[in-house]
Amino acid sequence: MSNSKNPTRGETKSQIPNSTSENWFASWFDSPYYHILYKERNYREAQIFMDNLTHYLNLPEHAKVLDLACGKGRHAIYLNQLGFEVTGIDLSENSIAIANKNANASLHFQVHDMRHAFDEKYDAIFNLFTSFGYFESDEEHLKTLIAMKEGLTDYGFGVIDFMNVNNIIANLVPEETKTVDGIDFHIKRYHLDGYIFKEIDFEDQAQQFHFTEKVRAFSLQDFQDLFSTAGIYLLDIFGNYKLKKFHKTDSERLIMIFK
Repeated sequence: MSNSKNPTRGETKSQIPNSTSENWFASWFDSPYYHILYKERNYREAQIFMDNLTHYLNLPEHAKVLDLACGKGRHAIYLNQLGFEVTGIDLSENSIAIANKNANASLHFQVHDMRHAFDEKYDAIFNLFTSFGYFESDEEHLKTLIAMKEGLTDYGFGVIDFMNVNNIIANLVPEETKTVDGIDFHIKRYHLDGYIFKEIDFEDQAQQFHFTEKVRAFSLQDFQDLFSTAGIYLLDIFGNYKLKKFHKTDSERLIMIFK
């Protein structure tokens, strides 16, 4: 976790950690502007996905589920409402503080780096909404996969919900402006050196801000290579939140079920 002070609305770019550094995600995900920009995410779609996924996995009643990189906990909260014992972890202290407002006896949240081993074992570990591929080296991504594998019970399932890079790259919108809460977010997207970049520039309270999202453009084959190295067995692949068959070019998502 970044040791820098958490940014609040009105701080200048110079006061915010360098978002293009190796740990860009630590500063951007902890920024209030991240949650402003993405506030309109489809919660109903997320719930339908969780309904379909838990039904497919046939998880036992009161199964222990880990929501890995949970953000403010939208998936974790709904999974708990479905009757599961849920733990949500995230690197962002601000996100966990918000998520903790919904904590109860069977719903817990904590700050944790996904590259490190977990204290418990789970019947399912979910890594959702392209919350993978943030790191600079494959070794770090491999550490995450190994932590997931070792964090599963003997009959547990791991799930990674990632973007379908072939579809994303083919339909990349180079530039757009999104206005949210009176802030004009100017967004540029491009594919370079095996990463998909999103440059985000905006002004708030007469101050200029800049953040960069940088995610590895992992293909299915890339994941299969990592899984093989980690000793992970890929069970099934889906292409959207309705769990339809994965198509290399047309599918919106790459959803992988593994042990």
